[in-house]
Amino acid sequence: MPAHRTFRRLLTVPTLASALVLAACSSAPAPKSLPPAAPAAVATPMAQEAQAIMRSASASLVSGKLTLTPVQGGVRIAGIVGGLPASGRFGFHVHETGDCSAVDASSAGGHFNPTHQPHGSAKIGAHHLGDMDNIVADAEGVARIDTLLGGVLLGGGGSTDLVGRALVVHANPDDYATQPAGNAGPRVACGVIKVIR
Repeated sequence: MPAHRTFRRLLTVPTLASALVLAACSSAPAPKSLPPAAPAAVATPMAQEAQAIMRSASASLVSGKLTLTPVQGGVRIAGIVGGLPASGRFGFHVHETGDCSAVDASSAGGHFNPTHQPHGSAKIGAHHLGDMDNIVADAEGVARIDTLLGGVLLGGGGSTDLVGRALVVHANPDDYATQPAGNAGPRVACGVIKVIR
């Protein structure tokens, strides 16, 4: 075979192969674009102090102010609630939703219960993390509250964080047994837990 034909054949083969490769590439589907990256999670700082201004609900005269501070093992809740019937005992709980806008405070939802436990006494056995002892009013209808709520945090954004929840006072004492709320009756005061520093 003459040299010029061999040379022409060598040029033709790679050119044809290149054309086939290019044709295959042009018919391939365009690569899918990657979904946008999720925004980075922003850590919620721990709070030094929070407050709940207790406002009347269910046409009661009950109101007050409670301060929440982090302590070893939980959160201390202290303050005064007045306008209660004299010398009575009243259910007192953390509720799951920081919304006291309903007339009967039903907008605050059920008891704060991130661990999915039955209602009960915070001192004995299984209970909601929002379950606390009954508060007691003096002869003038004022309850002076100073209690430790264990197993919860103030800030941080986790499942046990109290910030943005609600504190609720009920019309009757909690019996610590009846499900799901201790038969504590109507909600007579409600306050949203808000960080103040």
